[in-house]
Amino acid sequence: MKNVERAAVLLLMLGEQTASKVLKFLGPREVQKIGEHITKLGTISPEHVTEVVNAFHKATGSQTKFGVGADEFMRKVLVDAVGEEKAAGLIERIMMGGSTQGLETLKWMDPRAIFELIRLEHPQIISILLAYLDPDQAAQILTMFPARDRSDMILRMATLESIQPTALQELNGIMERHFAGNANMQTSAIGGIKSAANILNFVETSAESEIIDAIKDADPELAEKIEDLMFVFENLGELDDRSMQALLREVSTDSLILALKGADERIKEKVFSNMSKRAAEMLRDDLETRGPVRLSEVELAQKEILSIARRMAESGEIILGSSSEQFV
Repeated sequence: MKNVERAAVLLLMLGEQTASKVLKFLGPREVQKIGEHITKLGTISPEHVTEVVNAFHKATGSQTKFGVGADEFMRKVLVDAVGEEKAAGLIERIMMGGSTQGLETLKWMDPRAIFELIRLEHPQIISILLAYLDPDQAAQILTMFPARDRSDMILRMATLESIQPTALQELNGIMERHFAGNANMQTSAIGGIKSAANILNFVETSAESEIIDAIKDADPELAEKIEDLMFVFENLGELDDRSMQALLREVSTDSLILALKGADERIKEKVFSNMSKRAAEMLRDDLETRGPVRLSEVELAQKEILSIARRMAESGEIILGSSSEQFV
């Protein structure tokens, strides 16, 4: 079972009251993922229940008593649950206490509502807010801004390494007006080139190209660094065979056909070589018989597969990139 499936089963075993208390400690994306799996569980076999209990016991069994090794326990559980990168951000927010309460509230809001809330703020403040949100949510909000503003925001985000006290004070002031936020003056590492690249991964291809081109005009070296960290469909050719096979099991045939219509031969051969001979032949036939498709459909299918790949990488199911470098 996947970790998110184990979490869903465990919450069902805990019962409504206890499960609701646990969910209060999770972010909106985690709650959504677990909620989706809970609704799809159906009948749970005794074997699955045993697997979940054993996994939970293994994760908690090394703790001799409460308060001993709590930080390490928290880190390991979060890494297993949401992946190394997201866990690092969550741990930092936990250590910061209540100073991000207002920002966390944003994560539960509709992207359009967030855009209306922040669209008139200073570009630096908007960049900080977007860097804090999950990349897919931030990407939706970014595309709502005029094209001339997007590259400026990505530039600011890519050159941002931490929030200084004055900037955090201004940001908390905004959150106070809307969500009764906390004005704690701790400095938080946020933003940076990786954050900018992660958000651009979720932006539509046409808008993504416009933003990158504008950044190249302003700062070619920075644009190159951002592109180096972006994970695009062609990077799937760098997957090891085990990871590619795991990814293909999660991708629908229709999405795969559409995505491969716009892919180069190297990617196609990578896919074919990780399927059974019969399945590969059927896929080749489908690609040949499929008529012309819109470029927008191809790009949407590729984005969908990339989203699945990133999710699987975050949960540790696959490794993106080569053994020496991971794209997460």
